[in-house]
Amino acid sequence: MNGLFSGAAARAALRSAQACLEELMRSVGDSGLAAAAESPGLLATLDQHIAGIRDSLSSDVRPLTAVILAAYAEGVRDAAFKHGWEPPLGPVDWTEQDWVLHRLLAVCSLARTLPGNR
Repeated sequence: MNGLFSGAAARAALRSAQACLEELMRSVGDSGLAAAAESPGLLATLDQHIAGIRDSLSSDVRPLTAVILAAYAEGVRDAAFKHGWEPPLGPVDWTEQDWVLHRLLAVCSLARTLPGNR
């Protein structure tokens, strides 16, 4: 019975993670990735954040998954909120130097590389 529950829990975690990443893509990723395609500076910043995430998640040892990326994004947001960060009320101004938004954008970029998310 334990194996059945574990499978159900894993499927539920995956569905939750995919929903989290889809919402993040809508709120940050779509506009940010389009802006990065037009801005070499933003693209360079994005690349640095991607490398930082890969380093912190040891993606050279274990593959990135939706569950891992969603948990990481939630951790970034939770820590940011605890330190007084507030998300923008309107469209994101990608010329602003907002570490949290850039980090979340990097999560979106990495999520697009996962199987089934291209």
